[in-house]
Amino acid sequence: MPPAITADRLSKTFKVKVRDPGLKGALQALLKPRYRDVHAVRDVTFGIEPGEIVAFLGPNGAGKTTTLKMLAGLLYPTSGRVTVAGFAPWGGGPAFKRRIALVLGNRQQLVWDLPPEETFQLNRAIYDIAESDYRERLAELVALLELEDLLDKPVRQLSLGERMKCELAAALLHHPPILFLDEPTLGLDVTAQEAIRRFLTQYRDRHGATVLLTSHYMQDVTALASRVLIINRGRLLYDGALAALVARIAHTKRIELMLADGVTAEQLAAFGDVKEFRFPNAVLEVPREEAAATSARLLAQLPVADLSIEDPPIEDVIRVAFARGVAEDEA
Repeated sequence: MPPAITADRLSKTFKVKVRDPGLKGALQALLKPRYRDVHAVRDVTFGIEPGEIVAFLGPNGAGKTTTLKMLAGLLYPTSGRVTVAGFAPWGGGPAFKRRIALVLGNRQQLVWDLPPEETFQLNRAIYDIAESDYRERLAELVALLELEDLLDKPVRQLSLGERMKCELAAALLHHPPILFLDEPTLGLDVTAQEAIRRFLTQYRDRHGATVLLTSHYMQDVTALASRVLIINRGRLLYDGALAALVARIAHTKRIELMLADGVTAEQLAAFGDVKEFRFPNAVLEVPREEAAATSARLLAQLPVADLSIEDPPIEDVIRVAFARGVAEDEA
């Protein structure tokens, strides 16, 4: 089976007008405009198999959303090739649009003063969904997203989390096999975030959908994606398993402890770097290869009620990857 999504040396360069300050600069910009090239995406290459959930990570301005828009056919690349569901996005027409959904966390398609079902009906007409199929699909989405009490409320009366769930339902009524999700949990509370993650996993399992998502919430990444693409300054720095990235970047392990009476931070310092100490809880950081031996010594020499060995927080790993450029560690 061919990949669901392929990008081959994909690049996008924008021409941005340069303007000097003041009245003179404004006149020069009008009469003799000057431009500079901004390379939003540079030679990005990857492939995504059907049914994969892949996280696309990078700091603000790294090129994530630009890449998603090219994959969805909203932007034409400066160079390179893209295939999505067997189509070139800019020439696929209605047949291609039926195969994808693009959900932007900071944009909405729901009509503000109308209930969500009015937008659902509009999308049914746009995608020419048969009435019986529409009712069946809507019932499935309502059950998975717990929308029973929301369908007849004006959108303006819904919470942000409720609106995002309705946005997903509207985008998926035509059962697209490929989902592009840009910050789908942006601004949501913990409960709403968990509901969205649970739904995406269930939708993928039921329909074999391929999902490419961007998110600044690392909980989205760890809960949904085993593979990550990391981009910075338009260049792809890493493409691989999240666990392999942690092993490459994180040269330490964290030992989380629950201590019995009498143990001090000074005693723990003999075993490693004390990152936190709020009795009875403490966190030590030790070299990765020494974690097992250090844990054994702690249990033998100190009154420890509980102990666990963890990787550093994924946020720290990703932050280091951005700063270092992961590609320099690849061989």
